[in-house]
Amino acid sequence: MSLNRNFWLFAVGRFVSQLGWAVQDVALPLYVLDKTHSGGMMTAFILAEMIPALMVMPFAGVIGDRYNRKYLMVGFDLARGGLLFGVIAFKFLGIHQLLMVQVIMALMGAFFGAATGAMFPDLVEPDELERANSVASSFNIFARLVGPALGGFIYAVGGISLALLINAVSFFGSGLFEILIKYEWKAKELESLGQVVSDIKEGIAFLRSNRYLWTLMGFAIFMIALAQPFGAVLMPYAMREILRFSSYQFGLQESAFMVGALIGNTVIAVKFGRKAGRYLFHALLFDGIMILVFTWLISPASALSTDSAFLLLAGVNVLWGAVEAFQSVPINSKIQRAIPTEVRGRVISAMMVLMHAAGPLGLLAVGPLLDSYPAWLVSLGLWTGMGAVVLYYWTRHRETLIGDNGKEHGMKGKGEATSPP
Repeated sequence: MSLNRNFWLFAVGRFVSQLGWAVQDVALPLYVLDKTHSGGMMTAFILAEMIPALMVMPFAGVIGDRYNRKYLMVGFDLARGGLLFGVIAFKFLGIHQLLMVQVIMALMGAFFGAATGAMFPDLVEPDELERANSVASSFNIFARLVGPALGGFIYAVGGISLALLINAVSFFGSGLFEILIKYEWKAKELESLGQVVSDIKEGIAFLRSNRYLWTLMGFAIFMIALAQPFGAVLMPYAMREILRFSSYQFGLQESAFMVGALIGNTVIAVKFGRKAGRYLFHALLFDGIMILVFTWLISPASALSTDSAFLLLAGVNVLWGAVEAFQSVPINSKIQRAIPTEVRGRVISAMMVLMHAAGPLGLLAVGPLLDSYPAWLVSLGLWTGMGAVVLYYWTRHRETLIGDNGKEHGMKGKGEATSPP
């Protein structure tokens, strides 16, 4: 792989902070449950992370285009580390205090994400985006594999204070790697609040006027709306309520998927690179087959024992994770190439708002359906919906989704940009 020094500094820095965040992400829910024994309070913490980030995302995109992205990236990592050090030093460990910390962390995370998301494609050559995304995803997956076990152990040994301390240190460690990145940014800073609104409108207008980008985003939104409720609600429900997996078996199924995703991303990084996009519809076909296997497994037609069902589904999840990489990596890379760097922050933020809104719509629908219909029938309905979306895009937009036209005009050159008006 010919990925450069800047990319590796970025990737390793992100891995360090993701590992620390994974530790906190396990320890915090355990602490909240130990203190409150309340599912409602758990939901409050989840919403405290989601809603503030969604609200400020359009503004974060403007900031990410108007100010130095490297400084924003390093600054928000150090600021989050400093905040957690303050929480520990002043013992702000009450539930409501931590809830406010969660909101502040979410707000800073939105601005950090907008800056890094816009900066990332500038760190590598356009032809290397698939490899770069695969490597970055592999680091993220590895953190998600190691972090939960580490987080549970750390919480058992040192409680929430030790978990927060490790996450604080990880943010500072990440910042040390990021500060070594060589990235120059030339942009005209904001002069009035009116420019914020104008920039947001410009990002939306660019998105609406770019047919290529709109096609990629439309496909992603439809698939998220159907796939997220499948993975987040239907599969956990079926594994616990129908297949009767233990909590240990349930966790192993998640690990099997992560192992498959790690394999898929590694294969793309080492072998396929930009050519991975050619296999998008092959991956979607395999995806559909595996959904049908899962649907059969949870239907009355299956007579497998719990142990046999566990082994079959573990194998399916490994393949599922690997196939998922051949869907997400090419689409993300095409989107990154299609957006000029000087407007990338606000355009990606606008897209993220739309994509984040798509998931909850599907989630709201699937819960009541599972209360009224058998899970295998709901699964078959989601499979039908995804199949209809794939068939439509294969018929009407196949060349856009698998073609190699790339829209390189979106890449202005690493670390340089024209000033936004």
